[in-house]
Amino acid sequence: MSDPTVTPTASAIEASLRQALNPSVLEVLDESAAHAGHAGANGLGYGTHFRVRIGGPAFVGRTRVAQHRLVYDALQKFTEAGLHALAIEIKA
Repeated sequence: MSDPTVTPTASAIEASLRQALNPSVLEVLDESAAHAGHAGANGLGYGTHFRVRIGGPAFVGRTRVAQHRLVYDALQKFTEAGLHALAIEIKA
């Protein structure tokens, strides 16, 4: 069940990733405005489409799928709250 108090914002996503994965590199970009009118957009122009550039010790030695799973697991509450699209770039 989703938490109605959880809102997908760049700062909230960044805080969750920092807490869960302690990355040495992290950039979260809200690209929602570029997707206004597309499937999954919430009509507000924010909070649905994000790009995450992340790296750190938690990703070392893992397959690409396992690296992405770490990010998805850390952001599950946002997916349940309406996060529609997430582009993940793992930085070595």
